[in-house]
Amino acid sequence: MLTIRLTRKGKKNQPFFRVVLIDKRRSSKGGRAVEVLGYVDPLTKRKSFEKERILHWIKMGAQPTATIHNLLVAEKIVDAPKIKKYNISKKAKAEAEKASAATAAPVAEAAPAPVAEALKEESKPEEPLGHSPTGEAKA
Repeated sequence: MLTIRLTRKGKKNQPFFRVVLIDKRRSSKGGRAVEVLGYVDPLTKRKSFEKERILHWIKMGAQPTATIHNLLVAEKIVDAPKIKKYNISKKAKAEAEKASAATAAPVAEAAPAPVAEALKEESKPEEPLGHSPTGEAKA
């Protein structure tokens, strides 16, 4: 699958990023790009994108990374909401799962109770018509 992503260029402590179209399986550091679509210089805040080529490749099925997507939205090349990109710690993720499990558990336990009561009522033995426990016939 083709992706639109950043590759780092430049010297140590002087980052410079190229916006490239590349196969997702290739390395972001040393893989050969299919096409260079622009650049981002974070030190001078300069950006340049080839709008027509980016839109062409997106139509062809290329997937931009979250960072590139947000840059394209900021430059008004793509009309879409930004993607929230942040890492959730393992501790916070575990707490969220516990909270969701705690709210789901009472609902799951409450549902079978009416079914169990209905089964209990159905399983009561009924007396056959016309007979009583004493052996007398009922009218």
